[in-house]
This record gives sequence, structure tokens and C-alpha cells, in this order.
Amino acid sequence: MNMNYLSLEKRNEVAIVWMDRQNEKMNTLDRQLVSEFPGIMKEIEHDEHIKAVVLASKKEDNFIAGADLNVLSSFKTKEDVFAFTRPGNELLNSLEHFKKPIVAAIHGACLGGGLEVALACDSRVCTDSSKTKFGLPEVKLGLLPGGGGTQRLPRLIGLQKSLDIMLTGKNVYPRQAKRMGLVDVMVHKHALIDVALEHAKKLIGKKIEKKDLRSMPEKLLESTGLTRGIIYSQAKKMVMKQTLGNYPAPLKILDCIKTGMERGFYAGQEAEISHFAELVLGSESKALVNLFFGMTEAKKNPWAEHVKPVKKIGMLGAGLMGSGIAQVSAENGGYEVILKDRDLESAAKGYQSIYKDINKKTKKRIIKKFEEDQVMARIQPSAKYSDFKAVDVVIEAVFEDINVKHSVLKECEAASPEHMIFASNTSSLPITDIAKGSAKPEQVVGMHYFSPVQKMPLLEIIKTEQTADWVTGTAYEIGNKQGKTNIVVNDGPGFYTTRILAPYMNEALVLLEEGAKIEDVEKAMKLWGFPVGPMALFDEVGIDVAAHINDVMGPFFAKRGMESTSVTKDLYNAGFFGRKSKKGFYLYEDDKKKKEVNTGIYSYFGGSNRKSIDFKVIQERMGMMMVNEALWCLHDNILLSAKDGDLGAILGLGFPPFKGGPFFWIDTVGADTVLATMQKLEKEYGTRFKPCPILEEYAKAGKKFYA
Repeated sequence: MNMNYLSLEKRNEVAIVWMDRQNEKMNTLDRQLVSEFPGIMKEIEHDEHIKAVVLASKKEDNFIAGADLNVLSSFKTKEDVFAFTRPGNELLNSLEHFKKPIVAAIHGACLGGGLEVALACDSRVCTDSSKTKFGLPEVKLGLLPGGGGTQRLPRLIGLQKSLDIMLTGKNVYPRQAKRMGLVDVMVHKHALIDVALEHAKKLIGKKIEKKDLRSMPEKLLESTGLTRGIIYSQAKKMVMKQTLGNYPAPLKILDCIKTGMERGFYAGQEAEISHFAELVLGSESKALVNLFFGMTEAKKNPWAEHVKPVKKIGMLGAGLMGSGIAQVSAENGGYEVILKDRDLESAAKGYQSIYKDINKKTKKRIIKKFEEDQVMARIQPSAKYSDFKAVDVVIEAVFEDINVKHSVLKECEAASPEHMIFASNTSSLPITDIAKGSAKPEQVVGMHYFSPVQKMPLLEIIKTEQTADWVTGTAYEIGNKQGKTNIVVNDGPGFYTTRILAPYMNEALVLLEEGAKIEDVEKAMKLWGFPVGPMALFDEVGIDVAAHINDVMGPFFAKRGMESTSVTKDLYNAGFFGRKSKKGFYLYEDDKKKKEVNTGIYSYFGGSNRKSIDFKVIQERMGMMMVNEALWCLHDNILLSAKDGDLGAILGLGFPPFKGGPFFWIDTVGADTVLATMQKLEKEYGTRFKPCPILEEYAKAGKKFYA
């Protein structure tokens, strides 16, 4: 029997149901899969020669990678959602209660709806590959598992471990999965099907009993409704602390689990179906799903036909940024890297920091020892430009001074091949100015990474009027291989991310000059949805860096009548650098776990007398500063699209993801509403709030940035 998605293979008394979504790299849980399963399972049920079933994937590196998110955009009403989720749940219920044992044979991604399918099987066999991973990441899309995941996972591995997985959306890797009882057998990739077949045979005619691998404290705490109440209460406190109430999905997940554990499986399943419908139609989920689609689309290189091969990268600077870029280049990209600094000792320190980070993954068994050795073998510490003789690309992360940039650029060009691309990691200096020091300005590009490089997902690629297409395309390909989400912007002071961050941060300083309290500004913007407050961000980035950016950006903004405060230079001159100097807007003491507000810094902001400013006023002023500057970047042709603007703001600067980015947020609340707010702010606080002409245009015409 052959179908478009599923096919059936009989091996003696065990049937293998192969999943293979045609013309796609990944299997996803979609309407087609749901519609084909009942027929194939009916055939198996009626075939008396088949005693057991193995469910497996023909894809190279995935079992089922999750639900087909394109389906979500088709939902207009709750009834639309129910028409999709109810048949899916009925299918999984039928798998769970199927009379013949079903074993899931898992290699690669088993996420979201894919894990829910596996949970409905009687047993799970997985490979020990680093590519195999399990998870219910729906919370990251503002959703909850909609196929019984909130019910089956706690019953399999316990309440506390399930909460940890579902409320964070984190991945679980094979050895962790085996330890917690999520899978029953772990094997080498090439033995997966054979072992799954043998395992299925062992289950024929037997009552399947699950081993309880919970610790004794877990068992005691999860044993009664009263003690489980403690777990629910603590989980809710943690959720509210982390989300500040901005994300409804975690609380809905908690409610589904609680309902199921206290009132039974089917009551929990109904709660799950109902809450899923509420969430999928909500603005937070629409924003997060749009972000996901934007990130997926960004994987396609618009300059793919111009890409030239890159084997070896020269990394100039082995500090925090340089070593981070070297690590993602070698670990994710598979590139050979020459890690150069002013002396071998400095380069070796960078190499050692990479080793420590990679070794943590080995100790956690996320990767294997031989994979760690392979990564480290690709990186060569160096103090000599002569080692750049065979590099295809040099990425520099040296001091933010145009003369220093020109000096290292000349050294690199003298030591490297003719085709060498020179990429600057500058955060504010125009790439055009850096390229003036080059004999081949068409081969100079900006590659702006964010710290810590190993964790921050964005790469901002900056092209000048002279940058060749093959250079832009090759930089994009490197970013893809490093595991980054790329945006390409045109050159200008601060490019996109620094340019929209500068007025946002400036407004925070102006608020302090008006008498606001540091903690109020911080809390207001965290409540608005930023992961950290602006004053903490100043300290992390470095007030010295902020002072330099102000020197670059100040004259540019002054042309539009936006005066920037000079207080960062005063703080820099007084030795307030932020965390690196252990004093900035906060004090950092080694023996104290919590940083404390540095009240002494108020002397630079008019004195210690502080006043309360309404949080809504703080949020409007700071939020509108960033949003309006994003519009100006589109107006000035710095941004190539609104989508890039949203990706850059969220992934690079922490703009609230549930708002979808500046442009998606304008679409959500309405351009006319945003314009009215900007006009009110301009009237009250001056020309720095003058609305961008694009906002006026969209408000007048009722246009949206996303169709």
C-alpha cells in the first residue's frame, strides 16, 4: 500500500510504517499525515500476520520536526482550529490504544507534534546522534502542545521534568532522554531499524509496563494533589518572574497539566484543545509565528548564485568577540580558522576560552569527544599576519578606531590572497569609511555580530555602494553556516541595529536627567517586554563603548534636530565603564550575588533627588524612539525590508518578541494609533519625536507593512 506521505513495509510479523513527506526535507505533522494514518492503521489492524508496528522516517535527519506552521495562518475562528486539532488528537488516542504494540524509531529532530506522535506509541528507540533531539518548543511560538503533549509527557517522565521541558521549550538530547525514561533504548544510527524491529517483537502479547525513573523526592512531591499544588504554585511564580505576564502560553500550559493530573487525561486534553485555540488566534502567537517564518525565510541567500567557496577564515582579535566568532566558524561552519592577536599569549587565551565552552558540551554529552577534538583542530592561534597567506576571508574585531581599522586592513591585504574578503565587526563606524583604506574597496563588507556570539542569533551584514555582490553573498553564506539569522542592510552611521538603539538609550539618559530612578526605567522597559533594562544594557555593552557610539552617531542625529546628551562621555572620563570596571549604573561586587543600583552616579544626572515617572510615559518615550528610528531606516534605504527590520530589532536588541518587531507591532496596533502617540510626544517633548514620513503615509492610506 503506497500513499503520498506514508508507506507500509512488512518484515515478517512486524510492519514498518515509513513517513516521507514528498518534495520536502522534513516531515511535519500536517493535514495530509493526519488523513493518511487511519487507513494504513486499519490495514495493519486487519492483517493477522502483523503482530507489531515500527513507526520510522525516511528523512536523513528528522523523525517529525513539528507541526506544519503554514496551517496556523489558515485559522480564522476557534472552529477552524478545532477542525484541525480534534482529528489529530483522535488519531493519537487511537495510536495509544492500538491493539498491537507500536515502537517509534527516532533519528534526528523529534519536536513538537513529532514528539507527541512518539509519546502516543508504546515505546521509543532513538539514535545516540547529536542530531537527535526531543522537545515541545511550542511555548516559543506563543502556543502550547496541541496533540496531548501536556498530558502524556507528565505521565511518562514525571511532573517536574515535564514542566521544565514545556515551560522553557528546551531540547532534550538522547542520553538525557534515556535517563529520564523518555526513550527506552538508545542505539547507533545504523542499527536503529534492526533494533526497533527486535524491540517491537519483544512487546508482542505482553502488557507494557513503564519503569518509573523519577527520584524518590520527585515521587514524594508528585504523589498527592496537595504536594502537586506546591509544584504548580512554584512553577507559576517562576513563569511570572520570567515573563512578567507578557506571555500567556506558559500559564495555559500549566493549567492544562494541572487539569489533566487532577481531573484525568480527557479533561486535560479538552483543556489543551481549548487553550490551543485561544492562543493560536492571539496577537502574541501571531507575532512569534511571523518571527519564525521570517527567520526561516532568512536562511535563503538572495545572492546565492554569486557565492564563492570559503575554506579558511582569518580572525583578527582573540578577545570575547573574536573568540566567539572563531568558535561558531569552526564549530557550526566547519571552517578552518587562524585566530590572530597581537601576541601568541593573547591568541592562546582566546583559544582556551573556546576550548572551555566546547568542553562543557562534551561533559554534558551534547557532543562527543571526537567532535570536540575536530572543532579544536580547526582553530590555530597565531601572532603573525603571514599565517593569513591562504585565508579566503578576514573578520576583524579590533579596537573601534578608524586609524586602527585602516592599519590592520593594509596588513591583511599585504599578507592575504587577492580574493580575500575583509569583513569588519564594527558596531558603528561606516563601512565606506573603513573601505577607504583598502586597495580593493569592493571586497570590504561589514559583518556585525552580537555578544555573546555563541548565543546571539543575529548577523547584520552591511554592504556599501562598492561592495561586490559575490562579497555580500559569500558573507551571507558564512553567516548561514555559522548558524546565524542574517539581515543585509545598506551602509550608514550605526547601520540599522546601532542606529535604532542609540536614540532608545539616549532617551533613558534624558529620563534620568529629568529625575527618573534607575530601577523605574529598568522595570518599565522590562514590563514592556525587553529582556533587560537599558541601564543594565549600558553596563554590559560598556559605557566607554556607548560614549564612542555617541561620538559617531551624535552629529548624524543632530542634523534632524535630535540633540544627544553628552553624559556618557562624562561618565567615561570619570572611570564609569560598566561591568568591566565593576561600576556603572550598577555596582558589581564579587562577593554579592545581586548587583546594586549605583546611587552615586546620580551626581551626573542632577543630584540624588529622584521622582517617580509613570511607567507608561517611560515606555511610550523609549519604545517610540526605537520604533520611529526603525521607520527612518526604512525611509533612508538603510533597511531593505520591514521584515529585516523586525528580525534585527528582536534578534539583535531584544525588542519584545511577542510584539513581533517594530513594523509588525505598528501593523498590530495600527499606524494611525502610533502616529497619534508620536504627535503627542513631539508636542510634549520636542522635535526628536517628529514622526517619520513613512508613518504618516501608512496612517493616511491605512497601509500595513505585512500583507
